[in-house]
Amino acid sequence: MQNRAYSVLTVKAVDDDARTISGIATTPSVDRVGDIIEPLGVKFKNPLPFLWQHQHDKPIGTCDFGRPTADGIPFTATIAKTDEPGTLKELLDHAWQSIKLGLVRATSIGFRPIEYAYMDAGGIRYVETEVFELSAVTIPANADAVITAVKSIDRTLRQKAGVAEPENPAPPAPAATGKSVRVVRLDDPARDRAPPFVIRSIKRLA
Repeated sequence: MQNRAYSVLTVKAVDDDARTISGIATTPSVDRVGDIIEPLGVKFKNPLPFLWQHQHDKPIGTCDFGRPTADGIPFTATIAKTDEPGTLKELLDHAWQSIKLGLVRATSIGFRPIEYAYMDAGGIRYVETEVFELSAVTIPANADAVITAVKSIDRTLRQKAGVAEPENPAPPAPAATGKSVRVVRLDDPARDRAPPFVIRSIKRLA
């Protein structure tokens, strides 16, 4: 199950003819307990699917991430266009107009944690992640409640769709703060047959 992270969408340019937007997906906070994602540790493969409201059956275009910096990851998203009447055209036109007019003001990434560490003040620092998709999501105008509100909306959509919540890594008891934990994936084809596992300690053999 993919985790998600949210950030306010900062649109730097809009191209009506090409239906493209470019902006910065700022360093997102996964939730209000202080979990953060290190942009320099984000792995991705362009182009990424650009979804509407995190609904995987409603893709609206594609997205290309630029080179990550310490301040965030620049991206350019293109919303598809069609002249053929129907529900798809209505969705694409609705999404484009909503983003262009600032009614949809946030983005959310679907990601898988690869390496993370528990912080002394609480929360998880995701040192290395793999991003699978970007989504345009609606948020209220109150910026102080942005992340909490988006998570609440997202949770409601998941419940209606019967999608399980992602399994965030739980800290060990007691939590080993500041120590890195790495999720290991096996190479194909074995990876496809085995779930990810976590190495919590390594012992040197005599």
